[in-house]
Amino acid sequence: MPQEHYIAIMSEPIEVPTMAGLMAKGESPEILFWVGCAGSFDDRARKITKAIVRILHKAGLSYAVLGTEEMCSGDPAKRAGNEFLFQMQAMQNIQVMNGYNVKKIVTGCPHCFNTIKNEYPELGGSYEVVHHTQLINDLLRSGKIRVAGGSFKGKKITFHDPCYLGRGNDEYEAPREVLQKLDAGLVEMKRCRAKGLCCGAGGAQMFKEAEKGNKEVNIERTEDALEVKPDIIATGCPFCNTMMTDGIKNFGKEKETEVFDVAELIAQAGEL
Repeated sequence: MPQEHYIAIMSEPIEVPTMAGLMAKGESPEILFWVGCAGSFDDRARKITKAIVRILHKAGLSYAVLGTEEMCSGDPAKRAGNEFLFQMQAMQNIQVMNGYNVKKIVTGCPHCFNTIKNEYPELGGSYEVVHHTQLINDLLRSGKIRVAGGSFKGKKITFHDPCYLGRGNDEYEAPREVLQKLDAGLVEMKRCRAKGLCCGAGGAQMFKEAEKGNKEVNIERTEDALEVKPDIIATGCPFCNTMMTDGIKNFGKEKETEVFDVAELIAQAGEL
C-alpha cells in the first residue's frame, strides 16, 4: 500500500500524506480529509478534491487521508434501505479511524458529512466533522488563506444548497460567506436556503433509473438557477455538481453558465 499520494496541481506536485504513512513516522495529523467515493473516483469530482487539497496545503494545516483504507461512508446503502450493508461499511471505517485516534474530519461531500457526523456516533465513531465550506470560511476569517480581488469581477454567482448541508444540518451561511469574499455578485434563486429544491441525486437516487414523471428533478432545479441568469452556479456537493452540470447541458447553456464547487472558486481566486 502506498504511504503517500501525490496530486499534481499547478504543475507542482503536492504530497498528500496518508494516516498510515504518518503513523509509521510517529506523527498524527490534526485533520483527516475524508475524500469520499465521488472525490476519489469520479473524474469531475476529483477536481474538487484537488482544489480542497490546494487550500489545505496553502493554509499549512496538518492533515492526511486514509487512502486505500477509506471505504464508502455507507450513505447510499442506508438511503436505499440496506441497513446491514451500511453498518458493515460504517463499522469498518470507524475501526480504522479509531485505530488512528482521529478527532477531526473535513469532508468534501455533504452526504459523507451528514452520515459521519450524525449516524456514526451510535456505532462508536464520535468525531468533530466539518464540511469543506465551513473549514474554508474559518480559514478566510483567520487570514490563513486569502483571495485575490478581480478574479470574478462582474460575474453573477448563485449558490445551490445541498440538502444534507442545508436542511439536514442547518448550514446555509458558511458557503455564502465564502462566496461573498469573491469580487462577484451573489444572487439567490427563488427557492433557496430552507426552501431550496433537491438536485435530484439525494436518497441514493443518483444510482437508480428515473421514475415516471414529466420532468427530471435536476432539470427543474436548473430552471430555478437559470432564472436568475448566473454566470456561475456554485455547489458544495459532488452529486449536486453533476446534476446541475447535466441540467446546464440539457439546456445547451454551457457557454453562458458554468458549474463549480465553492472550493474550486476559492482555489481559482485564492493566492494558492
